Amino acid sequence: MTRPPRRPLFSVVTPVYNPPVDVLAEMIASVREQEFADWELILVDDNSPNPQVRIVLRNAARRDRRITVIERPENGRIVVTSNDGLAAATGEFVVLVDHDDLLTPDALQVMADAIAADPTADYLYSDEDKLDAEGEFYDEFRKPDWSPERLRAHMYTGHLSVLRASLVEQVGGFRAGYDGSQDHDLVLRVTELARSVVHVPEILYHWRVIPGSAAGDVDAKPYAWEAGRRAVADHLDRVGIAGTAEFGSHPGYYRVVRTHDPSTTVSVVIPTRGSDGLVWGRRRVYVLDAVRSVVESGGVDRVEIVVVHDLPTPQSVLDELAEIAGDRLVLVPFSGPFNFSAKCNLGFLASTGDVVVMLNDDVEAISANWLADLVAPLAEPGVGLTGAHLLFTDSTVQHAGLIALKDHYEHVFMGGPDDYLGYFGALLVNRECSGLTAACVALRREVYEEVGGFCEELPGSFNDVDFSFKIRSRGYRLVWLSEVRLFHFESRTRDKTVQPWEHEFVIHRWETPDVDPYLPAFTR
Repeated sequence: MTRPPRRPLFSVVTPVYNPPVDVLAEMIASVREQEFADWELILVDDNSPNPQVRIVLRNAARRDRRITVIERPENGRIVVTSNDGLAAATGEFVVLVDHDDLLTPDALQVMADAIAADPTADYLYSDEDKLDAEGEFYDEFRKPDWSPERLRAHMYTGHLSVLRASLVEQVGGFRAGYDGSQDHDLVLRVTELARSVVHVPEILYHWRVIPGSAAGDVDAKPYAWEAGRRAVADHLDRVGIAGTAEFGSHPGYYRVVRTHDPSTTVSVVIPTRGSDGLVWGRRRVYVLDAVRSVVESGGVDRVEIVVVHDLPTPQSVLDELAEIAGDRLVLVPFSGPFNFSAKCNLGFLASTGDVVVMLNDDVEAISANWLADLVAPLAEPGVGLTGAHLLFTDSTVQHAGLIALKDHYEHVFMGGPDDYLGYFGALLVNRECSGLTAACVALRREVYEEVGGFCEELPGSFNDVDFSFKIRSRGYRLVWLSEVRLFHFESRTRDKTVQPWEHEFVIHRWETPDVDPYLPAFTR
């Protein structure tokens, strides 16, 4: 009895259309020179006008029986051509490689090892860099671990992408009408169903920059931006997220605008002692302007405002709070020495909302409907905590998420200009992060109860780090929201002194990785 031929582990699928022939030959060589030999290469020529292209392809197929060449009789564009490649593929996993790019020699071996380590992996992606015309590598992209919120904002997983073939078939392969963003659309559909998504933190792919390529010019394919927006909108519909997909501020980036459920009740907890100070040359009582931001620009009707006030808070401040907030105000007196965690927990116990927002008293809203936008992502299962984009009074970055590495925690991009894009657009997009400052965070009531609130053994510092880690330890995602913007006057109302023992407390309580999982390019 003749056994059927064994399926290769990897089918490298490459649509081809009129690349420089030397570049095409180098791409093919980068596959043939793989340390891991269990692969096939499917090259689909989309009727390239240059006859030399087909000569290169035919010669490659003659030299290596693992190479299959399909020659299309007419041009069908990238989606049709890629689907022809998928139809011919026989491997357990599909590997997507463009006709002008290069794999590192160990790319497939590293991916095979990752699959062996996690047999449930249905989608794997690696880090990448770019290759210029002089043969120099640059622009390394050290990618975050699996970050579904970020994938909605841009196709960050990119290259090298490896997808389980049976799942690609299940979702229907590439879809017509999404040319230019066909990979983004496919990966969104595959990851919706994937058992496991694996980030391989090694550069396995060199993205070549040549004239007219997307690698070198984000405006090279304007139709791709619209296709990507539609792909994200379709994804929102499929997974049941109420909202719209809009163009981001830069090509290739998108903004998900969620719809706040008006039936959701929100409690905003604000600890205060009624302090005042100078901001932009004007004296203010901080808590009054914070409450005004909730009432006037929060965008939430069903809101209660729980103000936890130290006993020395002036009565005039409490009276004015009542004038601003009306019957939405709940006043909770606090006695005893300063303890931010205890004040937050006391405010939570006095609150009744489905969602609870912890808000410093020294903030002022910039964006309209900021409160509605802050709490809306919590309707998605798996999102445990959301946080805001906070700016100093000079409009430089104060908070864009916390990074955690080597027993160290810091506000990433702190002090950067407001128009700074961040590392590969990290300041443009909503994204998962390791931690969020308690100056402005939101979570569902049951999550607060599940983790036991803030640790009262941490009265001043690192209580929000500990709180973030507790929520992440329960399997929830923490999401920083780029478009929820507030000024934060940075602890103007309390002593900013960090006690070393508080740092030690958190270090001993939580193991910190050597690299931050969501911004691994940042090191100490």
